[in-house]
Amino acid sequence: MYPTSLTQLARGNPFSAPLFTLQKVEESHPNLRTRRLAAAAVAEEDVSCEFGSSKYYALCGFGGILSCGITHTAVVPLDLVKCRLQVNPDKYKSIGNGFSVTVREDGFRGLAKGWAPTFIGYSMQGLCKFGFYEVFKILYSDLLGEENTYLWRTSLYLAASASAEFFADIALAPMEAVKVRIQTQPGYANTLRECVPKMFAEEGLWAFYKGVVPLWMRQIPYTMMKFACFERTVEMLYKYVVPKPRSECSKPEQLVVTFVAGYIAGVFCAIVSHPADSVVSVLNKEKGSTALQVLKRLGPKGVWKGLVARIIMIGTLTALQWFIYDSVKVYFRLPRPPPPEMPESLKKKLGLTE
Repeated sequence: MYPTSLTQLARGNPFSAPLFTLQKVEESHPNLRTRRLAAAAVAEEDVSCEFGSSKYYALCGFGGILSCGITHTAVVPLDLVKCRLQVNPDKYKSIGNGFSVTVREDGFRGLAKGWAPTFIGYSMQGLCKFGFYEVFKILYSDLLGEENTYLWRTSLYLAASASAEFFADIALAPMEAVKVRIQTQPGYANTLRECVPKMFAEEGLWAFYKGVVPLWMRQIPYTMMKFACFERTVEMLYKYVVPKPRSECSKPEQLVVTFVAGYIAGVFCAIVSHPADSVVSVLNKEKGSTALQVLKRLGPKGVWKGLVARIIMIGTLTALQWFIYDSVKVYFRLPRPPPPEMPESLKKKLGLTE
């Protein structure tokens, strides 16, 4: 029997790792692989660089650039309609109506407004989000030590992703402000080169960073949900849906699981971050307003405008982002973190070893 206090502590962890169970390690199967921290596995002996090296972090950041920059740019038309629903609900009644009104007034080219700041801004965000996530995950793991890292590893995902997103939003804020201004103020500016100097001349540098606090409010809960929910969903899919162990799945099959888990995580991401997203959209459209003033004016009902469009957009985005990021890791043969096996010291405390 396991010591009662330690067992209850592990099970009582509110952020305990999904499907966490204590079990004996059979010495007769030394090569048995348990779950990995990432969805698509690469053989330990077939890696291109050392885990935690500068090259490793650089390639993770590159994967983040591709995953966020490409996907956000691809859904610019939907994002444009979503923003207009949030800031002008009297004119844009629904998603379908928003598309038709935009095409009628600006033509099909009007649906691509804001693509340049979107691509630049979210590429920089992806670089910091995924790159720093790997950095903080290793840093916090070293601070916690072996036993606590094992028992609280999902808490580790939450803390590492929140820390990474803090810096990612600072990189995103200027281009997000430009994007929203182009998309929600017809006639103000049509291109990035036209909008940036105009905003700077009118409001100074503050114009590009006044939305950073609402961005933190929107993106940090979003990213925490994105990483933690993704990890949990991957494990649930492999246990209850996929008919064979992950070690027996091909890389394409593993990446399909990644996509499905990413979409499910994206739905929850959209819901928890939507009120702050509404505030950001209105705040970047208006001059002289504060986040609190906008929040009071929108009210409890107004902050949920455009939720359906955002669920579709964020669900698709999150799924594609995880798919691209994992594909980059597989392509460059990046090393995977070791399986979260129970440390020997904890096994002794639990009476699993002599």
